[in-house]
Amino acid sequence: MAPGRPSGDPPPGQPPPGQPPPGQPPPGAGPPPGYPGYGQQPPGGYPGYGQQPPGGYGYPGGLKPHRGMAVLVLGICGFVVCAICGIIAWIMANNDLREMEAGTMDPSGRELTNAGRICGMISTIFSIAVVGILIVVMIIAVAGASAGV
Repeated sequence: MAPGRPSGDPPPGQPPPGQPPPGQPPPGAGPPPGYPGYGQQPPGGYPGYGQQPPGGYGYPGGLKPHRGMAVLVLGICGFVVCAICGIIAWIMANNDLREMEAGTMDPSGRELTNAGRICGMISTIFSIAVVGILIVVMIIAVAGASAGV
């Protein structure tokens, strides 16, 4: 027995009895019986990591995901940020609703898309009205200033 070491302890740098050396798996470790190792084909013919699943992926039936939330956010931004957002929301909503009717887009976002379309329409019409009123006011101001000179 070495001085300063209790009995049964391994020398420095050595694992305790019954333990594997550092960096080695414990005895009996590995994939469970019936499962392949890393990089091998799993049972049942399913693809491994990084391969496409059978039959495609995404929404059932190959439907495109709806963009209802994006359309609604753009429609609301048409009021708050810029009228261009309202126009974009109106156009996107019309296209998406057409695709939902055709059966190529997920119809679960129909209500959000329609709400975004309505917000986009209102913000666009409101912006056109404001610009029209500003043009009329400027014409009146210019006419009044030139008549008074």
